[in-house]
Amino acid sequence: MMTVLLVLHLFVTLALIGVVLLQRSEGGGLGIGSSQGMGSFMSGRGTANLLTRTTGVLATLFMVLALAMALLGRGEARRGAILDAPPPPVATGEQPLQPNAAQPAPAQPPAAPPPASVPTN
Repeated sequence: MMTVLLVLHLFVTLALIGVVLLQRSEGGGLGIGSSQGMGSFMSGRGTANLLTRTTGVLATLFMVLALAMALLGRGEARRGAILDAPPPPVATGEQPLQPNAAQPAPAQPPAAPPPASVPTN
């Protein structure tokens, strides 16, 4: 059920983005939705009303789907906290880090870098 709602939510989100981009803003914007030609299907005002209503319907559907998914997923998130899980096993040859234990000193100090083979003037 959650997968179906998630896919439907994705489609509604993409449709909402498309409808918002089709609308003509005050400064012109993309304004793809209204051709304003003589043979156009709807007038500029009719197209604006249709896009505004479509935006409202899609936004409402978006919110309803988001709330439905939040309510359905409410019980699934209580499986346990990340901090309650035991630490992962340590690979061989490594020592686990302990916060209060003193770390052993390295056996040898780091070696000095070799001298430069190219003169550095």
